[in-house]
Amino acid sequence: MSPAYVLRRILLAIPSLFGISVVLFTVLALAPGDPFGELMTNPNVPASVQLALRAKFGLDDPVYIRYVHWLMAMLHGDWGFSFVSRMNVDILIMQRLPVTLAVIGASQLLAVLVAIPVGVLGAARPYSLFDQIANTLAFIGFSLPTFFTGLLLIMVFSIRLEWLPFVFQSDLSSTGWQWWVDEIRQSIMPIAVLGLFQGASLVRFVRSAVLDVIRLDYVTTARSKGIGERRVLVRHVVRNALIPVVTLVALQMPVVFGGAIITEQIFRVPGIGSLLISSILSNDTPVVMGVTFVFAGLVILFNLIADLLYGFLDPRIAFR
Repeated sequence: MSPAYVLRRILLAIPSLFGISVVLFTVLALAPGDPFGELMTNPNVPASVQLALRAKFGLDDPVYIRYVHWLMAMLHGDWGFSFVSRMNVDILIMQRLPVTLAVIGASQLLAVLVAIPVGVLGAARPYSLFDQIANTLAFIGFSLPTFFTGLLLIMVFSIRLEWLPFVFQSDLSSTGWQWWVDEIRQSIMPIAVLGLFQGASLVRFVRSAVLDVIRLDYVTTARSKGIGERRVLVRHVVRNALIPVVTLVALQMPVVFGGAIITEQIFRVPGIGSLLISSILSNDTPVVMGVTFVFAGLVILFNLIADLLYGFLDPRIAFR
C-alpha cells in the first residue's frame, strides 16, 4: 500500500468533516430551545447578568458568526463549556468516550467473529440444514430491534436467572481480578445486544459475497489443481469476498452508533450516547454539538480504515 494512497484518503476526509460540522452547527443553532432557558425564568438572576452571559457566549450573534467562532475555538482545542455540568466539553466527552468505544469495538468484533465463519460455511454448503438454520436465525436477529432484545436479555439473565447485572456500574468497588470479572459480567449483555444484531445482518451479506466469488473461474481452476477445499476457501475465496463486507461494516457504523445510544440507555452504560440524550433533554447545546461531531468523526474514521483495508485486501485498489 503506497503512502500516496493513504495520504489521499486522509485528505478526502477533511472536507467531509468540515461539511458535517457546518450542517450540525446550523441545525442545532436553528433548533428550538435555549441553553439559558431555565436561567431566564429564574427571578433571582438579574437581567443584566442574563444579557452579559448571552453576550459572552455569543448566543444572539448570527449563525455564521457563531460557527466561525466555534470553528476557530475547535482548531485551538476549545470545545466549549457545558452549561449543565459546569465543565469543559472535551473533558466531559473524554470521560465517557472510552466506555462507548470499548462497547462498540467489542460488539463489532463479536459480529465479525460470528458472521464470517457462519456465512462462509453456509455458502460452502448452500441450502444445507446448517445454512437454513443460520439464515433463519439471521432473519430473526436483524428483525428484532436492539431495545427489544436488550429488555429480553434483562428479563431472562437478570430477573429470571439472576446471572448478570442489568445496570452498568462505572464505580465498581471490587479490585484485582474480581474487578475484571465484574466488568466482564456487566458488559456481556450490552455487547451481545449490539454484536448479535450487527452479526445477523453480516451473516447474510458474507454468505452472498462468498457465493458470488466461489463460482468464479479462478476458484474452479484452484480446485482442479488438487488444492484442498479448506485452502481454496481461506486463500482464494474469503479474502476477495471480504472486500464488499468491509464496505458494509463501514457503511453500518452510523447504525451501530445509533444502536449504542439506545443500548446505553437500556443498560445505563455511562458512555457518550447517554450523555447525548441527557444533553438534548437539558438543551446543553455545546455538549450536543461536541458529541454529534465526535460521532461523525468516528464514522469518517471507520470509513477511512475501510478504505485502507481495501488496499490491503486488494492491492490493485491502491494504485487506481
